[in-house]
Amino acid sequence: MSVSIMLFTRDLRVRDNPALAAACRADRVVPLFVFDDAILGGRFAAPNRVRFLLDALDDLRGSLRGRGGDLVVRRGDPVAHVARIADETGARAVTLADERSAFGTRRLAALRELPLEVSAHPGVTVVPPGELAPAGGDHYHVFSPYWRAWEAARWRPVADPPARIRLPDGVEPGQLPDLRDLTTGPLSPDLPRGGEHAGRERMAAWLRGDAAAYEQAHDDLAADRTSRLSPYLKFGCVSPLELAGATGGAYRRQLAWRDFHHQVAAAFPDLPRRDYRPRARRWNRERDALDAWCNGMTGVPIVDAGMRQLHREGFMHNRARLITASFLTRNLGVDWREGLAHFGDWLIDGDIADNAGNWQWVAGTGNDTRPNRVMNPLRQAAKHDPTGAYVHTHVPELAAVPAPHIHHPWTLPDTVRRSLDYPPPIVALG
Repeated sequence: MSVSIMLFTRDLRVRDNPALAAACRADRVVPLFVFDDAILGGRFAAPNRVRFLLDALDDLRGSLRGRGGDLVVRRGDPVAHVARIADETGARAVTLADERSAFGTRRLAALRELPLEVSAHPGVTVVPPGELAPAGGDHYHVFSPYWRAWEAARWRPVADPPARIRLPDGVEPGQLPDLRDLTTGPLSPDLPRGGEHAGRERMAAWLRGDAAAYEQAHDDLAADRTSRLSPYLKFGCVSPLELAGATGGAYRRQLAWRDFHHQVAAAFPDLPRRDYRPRARRWNRERDALDAWCNGMTGVPIVDAGMRQLHREGFMHNRARLITASFLTRNLGVDWREGLAHFGDWLIDGDIADNAGNWQWVAGTGNDTRPNRVMNPLRQAAKHDPTGAYVHTHVPELAAVPAPHIHHPWTLPDTVRRSLDYPPPIVALG
């Protein structure tokens, strides 16, 4: 009887999971998830993401039980737990998703030190990092040529979900821990539910409805017609390949940007910590400016609306992400790493590669071919929130202020402005 271990990491689904499909070629399978203390001890253990993760694992366990198996849950060093389970069950192989972060690369290298057959499979991205490369280089530095290569690439087929999974005898599944056993800190009040079922329901509803208008409406802040699938992609609750096959145009391009940042991070593992393209900038170290931005109290309504949406939902509209990041790095001159860290404390979809790549793009230290680009928040607000509905939703102090004053309340008469209980802008805007 052959036994294989399926180590779940960033692929918490049973549909289109090549690593799971490969594991299920064995007679018995141990579907394993390990709460890694090395991750839980760092900033990854943000309460919003851990709660979403627990939802996803609970849903995954239900899917596996429905196929006759279970999710085996452990805590500690994943390599040590794989070795222990292999010894207990006689497993000779372990499969997992090919995840190319610095941490994922180290974990895979450690697994390959074990006397097991270790195979890493695609599934975290549409096109695996390293599969596309320019002539004479190990990765693409600029998006446009990557996009052309990505569009022309031959994608793998979608993997079928397993019909049946059988655990080896005597394996104790273990219990999912409580949130407070893993992390502490405030939760956003309006978090979505995690998991493959919730992700597929969201994907199906969006494809039936707002997907058709994505090209025209994805930058409309108040309309909120984006997919909101990014947390499900981050945790692998939905397949990026399956989603790419069901969409086109601007949305498929967003998925290509995600893949682009993953291939950059695979080639440059310091992407979350070090300038990809050093610009010798001197950053503003004044804490008051950063605190005002973090708390959504800059006095610039479109910026504050984005930051408050982040805290309330663990999510921020993509256009608002660009505006708030540009304001922090360009208008306030604060280091992009400070913004990345704060986003990482709150975002459910806190994907290291994608978020670091986007922050560096905005800050001019990354892959933008126009490194001096600045997004004027007032022009952005007028274009993408012309009626002020987005600001009205997230900045209640300004709920009674109509357009056009909503985006620059400092121009209101003094008596009106003083009654708003809203700060003046912390920096002059042109």
